[in-house]
Amino acid sequence: MMHSFLLIGQSNASGRGKANEVEPISNDKLFVYRNGRWRNMYTPVCPDAVSAGVCLIESFADLYQKENNVDVGIIPAAIGGTNLDQWVEGGVVFENAVSMATLAARTSNIAGIIWHQGESDCYEDKYPFYEEKLRAIITAFRNRLELNDVPFLLGGLGDYLEFCPRSDVFKNYVHINEQLQNIANTTEMIGFVSAKGLTSNEDYLHFNAPSLREFGIRYYNEFRKLAKKNKTFTERTTTDSQIKTDLENL
Repeated sequence: MMHSFLLIGQSNASGRGKANEVEPISNDKLFVYRNGRWRNMYTPVCPDAVSAGVCLIESFADLYQKENNVDVGIIPAAIGGTNLDQWVEGGVVFENAVSMATLAARTSNIAGIIWHQGESDCYEDKYPFYEEKLRAIITAFRNRLELNDVPFLLGGLGDYLEFCPRSDVFKNYVHINEQLQNIANTTEMIGFVSAKGLTSNEDYLHFNAPSLREFGIRYYNEFRKLAKKNKTFTERTTTDSQIKTDLENL
């Protein structure tokens, strides 16, 4: 069965990279869940806005497919501009992601959750409560989707935010990153993916395409570390891959 990944968060999760800045990923084993069906992956993976473009999960999925020799599906549920209050259980954004993942799980094995979000919570009245809110959201996703044994990856915000025109707000990205790291350091099967050294588009708000390619590689490296620690997860996905290989060799 296909291995899939739920993609959630805001615009740097859905991706704002310019396609002409990187080589396209050509892999016919990569798929995106669209309107109840798996379609071959194409850019934009997560068309949440007219500015949607290259996404970090493209390089992540490509590496996963090549290393595990299985079809890989992406469940795109990230939405630009969303803050944590919009991601709470029961809200439209959260329920949309759960609904998509539940349907996709009928024909795939969800192997992990990819999260990137935080810019919209950099405001003075929001960032102090980020960790508490995100922990509740993570728990809600795990419980609703019964995914307590899969890696949940949290990406750091870019250092370029200090140069953003709204630096009075986005300077607080450092506090968001501290809380993301603390969640990962104190919770099983949660990993933090550093954005250190990555660069942005001219808006100093969104990662550029080359950085998104690199970010996806970093996400995958962190995923591998977590997956290897979890015997139950490793046995489940390994068995699934072997079944597919055996069927193909009949």
